[in-house]
Amino acid sequence: MNQMQLPPDVATRAKPLLQVQGVTLQYKTAEYLVTATYKVDFEVYPADRFVLLGPSGCGKSTLLKGVAGYIRPVEGTISLNGRLVTTPGPDRMMVFQEFDQLLPWKTVLQNVMFPMLRSGKFRSRKAACEQARTFIDKVNLSKFADVYPHMLSGGMKQRVAIARAMAMEPDILLMDEPFAALDALTRRKMQEELLRLWDDIRFTVLFVTHSIEEAIIVGNRILVLSPHPGQVRAELNSHKYAHGDQGATDFAALQNSIESMLFSERVEEQAEA
Repeated sequence: MNQMQLPPDVATRAKPLLQVQGVTLQYKTAEYLVTATYKVDFEVYPADRFVLLGPSGCGKSTLLKGVAGYIRPVEGTISLNGRLVTTPGPDRMMVFQEFDQLLPWKTVLQNVMFPMLRSGKFRSRKAACEQARTFIDKVNLSKFADVYPHMLSGGMKQRVAIARAMAMEPDILLMDEPFAALDALTRRKMQEELLRLWDDIRFTVLFVTHSIEEAIIVGNRILVLSPHPGQVRAELNSHKYAHGDQGATDFAALQNSIESMLFSERVEEQAEA
């Protein structure tokens, strides 16, 4: 694995928050037992924006489900705060790609409050309501707190989903291609909103995407995965890039380097076939 030095804001943190060590994940289909990832290693530090990047079928989403506790490794371990991950928990909140992840019969405020009340994390409804309104405001949706999901755009629904996850104050936010279904302009706006929110709160996020550009902009560290089964191809730094850097020489160089890694893997796969 080609591992670069940690970004300056990460290098000072000696203890990782999330440790994925030698993880092989499998799942069953009607006909086959599929190996999604093979002996994957990486560490995520507090306040990291860590991106899992790779082509479709490389096991990115399966890895995220493993960290969430929905799938147990057949080999290796996943640990959060030094504790082995074996089941889902409120310390890991997930934001999915689909717009229908909100409860349609509940308002924005009620959707954000729902996991807080169900988990028992907040002792009173009043406290949960105050927390929910705080995070609804952070994603600039205060005027829509009493609106139902069918009245919102796709981007607004994703902002509600992010607010709902962040209001739980998880140790790590898991995002599975959350902006992939949005149009290009809305997707860029959502990337900017996420980075603005990160500047405000400095939360830890594990972000899945198949877009090289999105990985460079959203992440401060990128794990490049090979095609099926997913294996670590490289770990790269991208902490200094933003949307305004897309025309810069070093941005293009990093983008081309990642493209070469992914392309070379495809060539090797085709040659073996």
